[in-house]
Amino acid sequence: MLLVFVIGLFGLVLLGAPIAFALIGTAIFMSLAQGAGLPTMKLAQSFVIGCDSVPLLAIPFFMLAGEIMNEGGISKRIVNWANALLGHFRGGLGYVGVLASMIFAGVSGSAVADTSAVGSILLPMMQETGYEKNKSTALIASAGCIGPIIPPSTQMIIYGVMAEVSVSSLFMGGVAPGILIGLALMVLWSFHARKANYATRPRASLKEVGVATKEAILAVLLPFFIIGCIIGGVATATETAALAVFYALFVSLLVYKEMDIRHLPRLVANACRSTAVMMMVVGAANVAAYLITTAQIPQLLAKAILSVTNNAYVFMLMVNLMLVLVGCVMDSGPAIMILVPILLPIAKMFGIDPVYFGVVMVVNLCIGLITPPVGNVLYVGVSLGRVKLVDLIKAIWPNIVVMFAVLFAITYLPNLIMFIPRLVVG
Repeated sequence: MLLVFVIGLFGLVLLGAPIAFALIGTAIFMSLAQGAGLPTMKLAQSFVIGCDSVPLLAIPFFMLAGEIMNEGGISKRIVNWANALLGHFRGGLGYVGVLASMIFAGVSGSAVADTSAVGSILLPMMQETGYEKNKSTALIASAGCIGPIIPPSTQMIIYGVMAEVSVSSLFMGGVAPGILIGLALMVLWSFHARKANYATRPRASLKEVGVATKEAILAVLLPFFIIGCIIGGVATATETAALAVFYALFVSLLVYKEMDIRHLPRLVANACRSTAVMMMVVGAANVAAYLITTAQIPQLLAKAILSVTNNAYVFMLMVNLMLVLVGCVMDSGPAIMILVPILLPIAKMFGIDPVYFGVVMVVNLCIGLITPPVGNVLYVGVSLGRVKLVDLIKAIWPNIVVMFAVLFAITYLPNLIMFIPRLVVG
């Protein structure tokens, strides 16, 4: 049955079937292979049940909040504020890009949105300043992958629903890994900036920093507003997502006044379109998960793994290597939906905390967003930076290496992930 699952899924994907239809087709193959016929009603019920989840309502709201931020000039002010703080260092715009991406990650929850918002503003500035085009694009694309790690995160919402664990705990677990990746990228950029001998610019005066802070303060506070509502128990992750939309609307329409209310239907349509695609995959993944469970694939795989090792650290090494390969050929969202029903039961057998496991899984697959051949953020970088894909891949490999270094650090030092959830959520 595992062979039927793997051949069916990857065969349909290689034939060009959309991932949702590939998952449903694979479920049909597995059902027929079990000799149970085609339980049409049960498959339809599984699809609906997969989408019928309150935590999943957070996804369209966070997507809409990101759309409004882009339209309302919020992302531009975040970049200007970061520039006032860090722009005077050698290669300063690179540090600005990473910091701005980390802040924007606290609102959008999307790597593509993060990269597009920050890259569309900063990449032209970096190229005009004389920064190497390929390296600049590689840095912005890599920093964009922090989007689904620092809360909020659509990938962690999906994992939380699939694994039936607290989304708030997952959000808090992503804070430290996201910051560590940002710092690691800054350190790597500092070596490149010194080697390339980029020009420095005058340090912003206290008055200029004050003006930039005043203009950006409401934008910068939005991520802290989201996290504060969750930590303080004021609202659930879903309710906080709705509050984030109202906050973004208030700031964009009434404070910054850069957004035209007539553009709101277009922004809502964009968010709905992205959500519809994701929810189609969520429902299809639940259909596949039902067949995976009935075929006892997790138990079969667990026996195979336990015959090799009974060490949790070796198991996590095997999982990370598997996810690296999966991340190269599949987007993070579908990969989470497919692999959680298979891997999480085995992780529980090893006594691994599902929150820790989920954060490691999300971080690993988010790095896959910039690995060829499928990495979505890689192609966003090509479009924004106007560089060749081959050149961008060559430039981005050092960033991928340091990101994997952080991944293995959080894998084998679990407290880097768990100390904030334990402190805040309990």
